[in-house]
Amino acid sequence: MNNQVEFGGGGATTTIITGNFMLDRETSKWITDLLPPLIVFKVEGVKTGTLQTTVRLLAAELEGQEMGSGVVISRLADIIFMQAIRVYATSEECAEPGWLRALADRQISMTLHSIHENFQKPWTVAALASTAGMSRSAFAARFKEVIGEAPLEYLTRWRMRKVSQLLRGEDHKLAEVAALVGYDSEGAFSNAFKRILGVSPGAYRRLR
Repeated sequence: MNNQVEFGGGGATTTIITGNFMLDRETSKWITDLLPPLIVFKVEGVKTGTLQTTVRLLAAELEGQEMGSGVVISRLADIIFMQAIRVYATSEECAEPGWLRALADRQISMTLHSIHENFQKPWTVAALASTAGMSRSAFAARFKEVIGEAPLEYLTRWRMRKVSQLLRGEDHKLAEVAALVGYDSEGAFSNAFKRILGVSPGAYRRLR
């Protein structure tokens, strides 16, 4: 809905665009815990150029309201959200360790992509280091500095995130879930899950 509000003097017209996202409480914490309550930046310079373009496109769609505008507006809102995170991730304000900071690190971001896409693989630190094109020791130190935890610790937490989605979805047996995320032993899987989430996989499934 497009509303016009008159306030102030005879200066240039200001367009204010508002919107909201509905996020899953469990899985969205990986993003929301790393973002500040408010992100403010000037839309000037090279880093914000694409964001400015997308905002102008969104404003035009809101103004025109032509056929299919609802779909276009929804997609542009998603793009603006990701572009805003990109700008924040490369700013001086984003100094705390975490995967958001890693997005701006070319080598570590390549490793994260490998983990996220192939979390069930039997990764070792050496194998992860090869995805970043680094030596094992240099990679381990760099990963800990950027992410805030050791590579295999991050891998375990990411696996448990995927498990939490599986346990809230289809009715897989725990042994099947363990195998899907790379565990040969159901006992080792259960221990890792309880260490990360504080409850056993069975208890988590019942609670959810």
